[in-house]
Amino acid sequence: METFDAIYQRRAIKHYDPDHEMPEADIKKLFEAAIQAPTSFNIQNWRFVVVRDKALRKEIRANGNDQAQMTDASILIVMTADLLSWKKDPARYWQKAPKEVADLLVNWMGPFYEGREWQQRDEAMRSIGIAAQTIMLAAKAMGYDSCPMIGFDQEAVAKLIKLPEDHIVGMMIAVGKGTKAAWPKPGQLPLDEVLIHDKFA
Repeated sequence: METFDAIYQRRAIKHYDPDHEMPEADIKKLFEAAIQAPTSFNIQNWRFVVVRDKALRKEIRANGNDQAQMTDASILIVMTADLLSWKKDPARYWQKAPKEVADLLVNWMGPFYEGREWQQRDEAMRSIGIAAQTIMLAAKAMGYDSCPMIGFDQEAVAKLIKLPEDHIVGMMIAVGKGTKAAWPKPGQLPLDEVLIHDKFA
């Protein structure tokens, strides 16, 4: 599928074939695409929790406003990020770069994030968002549908997946074979309302 076709055809699909199993090769391909998403300082702070255990997914659904796609889609991805990835052996993120570039960026990471918890959280959410869109577009290109979700109890889900204390939950994404098309787009703002040239008036 062409990139622009995937962009325009991707929709938040709510109904999935609960009997469809996503082949391991497709799951690997999906996440090989996901890790191409950019991150600041190349810290690759996203952590993708792929939930396939049926009992666990029922528990997540019970803490997620009973959204059927949480149990019915082929896979459920809890998008999380490591808030402290910037200080966990950061040289590994730049091991193939020229030494002068690696030294500059690795030494810059600490002062950029240290003591700035808001920056660490913002960075995590930015990374999760970019990777999430990459996953959804890749899924569409592979013939799958997807649905991003924020309507769930984040603390409860964090406990269910045993989220480490220095990680954060962003959103979830259901991926699978849709069985019912989305509604027509309910209302797209005109481009001239959201596109600002140079500065706000």
